[in-house]
Amino acid sequence: MNTLTQLAACGQSPWLDYLKRSLIATGELRTLIDRDGLKGVTSNPSIFEKAIGESDEYADALKAFQAKSDHGVSAIYEHLAIADIRAAADVLRPVYEETQGRDGYISLECSPYLADNTEGAVGEALRLWAAVERPNLMVKVPATPAGIPAIRRLIARGLNINITLLFAVNVYEQVVEAYIAGLEDLKQAGGDIAKVGSVASFFVSRIDTATDKLLDKLADKAAADRLRGRVAIASAKVAYSRYQSLFATPRWQALAASGASTQRLLWASTSTKNPDYPDTMYVEALVGRDTVDTIPLATMDAFRDHGKVTPDAIEQDVTGARATLSGLEQSGISLKAITDDLVREGVAKFAGAFDKLFATIAHRR
Repeated sequence: MNTLTQLAACGQSPWLDYLKRSLIATGELRTLIDRDGLKGVTSNPSIFEKAIGESDEYADALKAFQAKSDHGVSAIYEHLAIADIRAAADVLRPVYEETQGRDGYISLECSPYLADNTEGAVGEALRLWAAVERPNLMVKVPATPAGIPAIRRLIARGLNINITLLFAVNVYEQVVEAYIAGLEDLKQAGGDIAKVGSVASFFVSRIDTATDKLLDKLADKAAADRLRGRVAIASAKVAYSRYQSLFATPRWQALAASGASTQRLLWASTSTKNPDYPDTMYVEALVGRDTVDTIPLATMDAFRDHGKVTPDAIEQDVTGARATLSGLEQSGISLKAITDDLVREGVAKFAGAFDKLFATIAHRR
C-alpha cells in the first residue's frame, strides 16, 4: 500500500513543498493528488528562485508579458508567480471543496523584505489576496515580532494565513493567540469565521542542523550523543502537546461552536539535512492527527518507497521529549538562542533568494 495515502487514515494531510509551472502543465500535480492523496502545496521565495531563475520554462511567458509593455522586475515576478499560484489553486480546488475548506490550499509568501514591518506585511497580504482571487489561497506571514500582530489583523479580515518561520514553542503560543484573537475580532465584526483556514508552520530539521553543530563542540561527548538528532522532534512533540491544550479551552470552544476550525500545526523543513540520518526520519516521527506535513518531492518519493507509518507518533513519549529539551539546556546550549537565530537566518535566506531571483529576471528583461 502507498504509505503516503496512509497518512490520511492517521488524520494527517500531506502537502507538497515545491512548485513550478511544469508541475501543473504536465499533470504531475494532479497525479500526486490522485495517487498519493496530496492535499495542498506550499511555495516560498527559495522555491520560486529555483523555478524561475534556474530554468527556461518561464522564458516565453516573460517575453509575452514584456511584449505588452516594459514592466519592472517586481511586476514581472508577480505576474509569473501569481499565474502559477492561480493554476495550482484551480487544480487543488476539488480538494478544497471535498474537505470543506480544511485542505486544498496553495501558499504564497509575503515579501521577506517586510518581515519586520507590520503595516507593510498587512498591506502586502491584502494586495496578494486580492490579486490571486482564489478562496483556497493561504498567504504566508512570518512569525517575527512584527509578523504576529499582522497575523491577528489579517485573520480578522477573513484571510487564510500560513504562519511561517516558526521554530520555538513559546512563539507558537503567541501565534495561536493571534489566530484566536483574530477570529474573535472577525466574529465581533459580523464575519464568517467558518471560512477562515490557517496553519502554523513549525520548521523541524533546521533545528537539528543548528543544534548538532553546537553539540559537536561539547566536551561531554556522552551527553552530545544522547541529544544529537533528537531536539527538533522533541520540540515538535512539545508544540503538538500545546496545540492539544490551547484548542481545548472554553474560549476556543465558543469559536468552534460558531464553525471555526483549529489552526493546525504544519511540519515544515522535513527533509533530512544530515546524511547520517534516515531520509524519512522526520516524516515518520511527525505523524499525528489534525496536522499537516509539507514534504519536498525527493522526501515524498523516499517515504512512498520505504517510509513507515505509526499512528499518533507525535504523541509518543512526550515526557521523554521534555527531558531532551531540559538536557539540552543543562548542557549549556540555549534553545531560545538557536531558534532566535534561525528566524533571522530564515528571513535572510528568503531575502537572499528574492535578491537572486530579481537579479536573474533583471538580466532576462
